[in-house]
Amino acid sequence: MVCFGAQPEGTGPVLRSAASRFAHVQQAHYTQRSLPCAKPASVAGMIYSQTGSKMNIPTLLTLLRIVLIPVFLVVFYLPIDSARAWTALIFGLAAITDWLDGYLARRLNQTSALGAFLDPVADKLMVAMALVLLVQADPTPWLAIPAAVIVCREIAVSALREWMAEIGARARVAVSAIGKFKTTAQMLAILLLLYQAPFGGLPTRLTGLILLYLAAGLTLWSMIVYIHAAWPALRSGSSRN
Repeated sequence: MVCFGAQPEGTGPVLRSAASRFAHVQQAHYTQRSLPCAKPASVAGMIYSQTGSKMNIPTLLTLLRIVLIPVFLVVFYLPIDSARAWTALIFGLAAITDWLDGYLARRLNQTSALGAFLDPVADKLMVAMALVLLVQADPTPWLAIPAAVIVCREIAVSALREWMAEIGARARVAVSAIGKFKTTAQMLAILLLLYQAPFGGLPTRLTGLILLYLAAGLTLWSMIVYIHAAWPALRSGSSRN
């Protein structure tokens, strides 16, 4: 007579093995289902996973400058009297981080390929955004002409640097002293044009406009310097074609 709960002889190990495999499958199933509910990775973590580079302080400052761009846009259109003052403050903060991240990268020896890529991108995005908003708020030729010169020059020089990098001659169009003077005049001009209100008896808008024309002139001068430096490579490239 065989009792109902008894197991046939020799089936114990087989059943234990099947139960173990079933438990393993169930655990994997529930683990997979729980993955979408996992905590999302941070921006820094995602960049680290994609680039393999550690997020250092200069790169974080550059990322902060990029994050400030949509904030700058929203604040510019706020229906409050102090909106222009706040946008000037945000732009000034971005300009400070532009100087600070380069200084810390050299001082702390924390240069990286990611930072070298993001830094000029952040600068150009912020400057282009500010110039577009200023021209939209004051659509006069006196403001539109230097703004167009600066934006078009940035596009042309960026394309030139990209092409020079492809042929291994990127160092020929490295940032020059003229480019640094241009950047300083440009940042001060945009800061004053954003603030706009008189400050300590200083005609803020007129001073900003004069500095913007100075920046546009330096922009064209620095572009000519870069093209002259790249001209031998440009001529050799055209002769090969």
